Amino acid sequence: MSEAQPLFAVLRQIVQPAVVDAMERFVRDTPDRKLCRVNVLAFAAQEGLDEEQTINAFLHASHLGLFELSWNVLCPGCGGVLDANTSLRTVQSDSYTCALCAAGYEPTLDEMVEVTFTVSPRVRHIAAHNPEQLSPVEYFRQIYWGSGIDLPDDGFEAKVDEFMLEALELPPGEKAVISLQLPAEFVIIFEPVTHAAQFIDVKGEPTRERQNLTMVFDRGFRHSEILELRPGSFRISVENHTQVRTLPSVCIANEALHELLGRRRPFLTAKRLLSNQTFRDIFRTDTIEVDQRLKITSLTFLFTDLRGSTELYERVGDLAAFDLVKTHFSILREIVGAQAGAVVKTIGDAVMATFPAPSSALVAAMRMRDAMLHLNSERGSEDLVLKIGIHEGPCIAVSLNERQDYFGQTVNIASRVQHLATSREIFATGAVLDDPGVAKFLAGRGLNPMSQSVALRGIADEVRVFAIP
Repeated sequence: MSEAQPLFAVLRQIVQPAVVDAMERFVRDTPDRKLCRVNVLAFAAQEGLDEEQTINAFLHASHLGLFELSWNVLCPGCGGVLDANTSLRTVQSDSYTCALCAAGYEPTLDEMVEVTFTVSPRVRHIAAHNPEQLSPVEYFRQIYWGSGIDLPDDGFEAKVDEFMLEALELPPGEKAVISLQLPAEFVIIFEPVTHAAQFIDVKGEPTRERQNLTMVFDRGFRHSEILELRPGSFRISVENHTQVRTLPSVCIANEALHELLGRRRPFLTAKRLLSNQTFRDIFRTDTIEVDQRLKITSLTFLFTDLRGSTELYERVGDLAAFDLVKTHFSILREIVGAQAGAVVKTIGDAVMATFPAPSSALVAAMRMRDAMLHLNSERGSEDLVLKIGIHEGPCIAVSLNERQDYFGQTVNIASRVQHLATSREIFATGAVLDDPGVAKFLAGRGLNPMSQSVALRGIADEVRVFAIP
């Protein structure tokens, strides 16, 4: 920790000191296992801290070398980590298969890619820095399951004992035999390092005959067919054909296992982080490869533009207009960041921003409009009049012109909707108004948006659009 103290001192100059104090205590006092793949949202909740401030603090801490980021592809079913990456650039596969759930998934950045933080070895060495030395139970707890599984602090080992019949460590190139009595249950032989699995439906009358199975662990083979065996003596021959230690485990798919996997909690998604202004500022282009195409099932886009900006330059002169537009950009950027969003780019006098939720975008839009009214009032003019459009839907995250950008029809519609606005109007699509958070916000303000169906250039079907007063 002595080497880390100067870095924490630097961090206090960048982010909220209270958050840094909590992080420093966390690194100093918490058990090893909790410093591996930290769920930053759970940490903020436990410490009573603001989520956005905490996310920003961990991002800056990672940039300073206090923590290491990990982008983990998750199984939506069991919450297991199917692939761990130090950068989003290496999430290259078009599909992932979870052997434990016997299901395949196309990765999306919404709920299938989590971002976690592990303390750096230079700050504090923890057991998870050498995962090959973890016991099978700790490997499951610290390496296999993602941070969205809310594993209990107390009684975890006892809970595992309720469904795990046997587990062993198998060194590279070694063979072993597991002998046990099969109960009349649905049994899973699972190896969490290579993600190999074999399902066994144990039923019928008990047998005295020894039943045998051979499993070979490597990086390419997955056991997916279900075997039917009878209760009784069972002998498993296991062979490790990899260059690393494997951990074959025999588990019962019982209520204890289902209860453990059912304990879920929110986690920091890749989608949310890509829409974080601090992340975009710190990591810039070091996010997505040029040829990568990463899907997001739901992202909210907000476009703004200044009405009559050409006349503004003519009226007040280039220098004054430039300074005014620059001030407006600064205000919008601050508002976007405060609402958990990020400015993707500016185009002339226009802004393109993203938000993880429609309600955040709408709150930002209302604040933008109020801020421009206040600025105009201070100047005694009507020079800055914003046109705002909001739309939510699926998109693709790409790398374009040396920056992380977005592509797809959702982006096109959001831009077209902004062009519908004429004067201090916020136009939002039906997809935005259908969001429960947006409905609650509007009801709380007593606002009744006016609806209309419009034809947008380049869009085949008419779009339901609401003007928000």
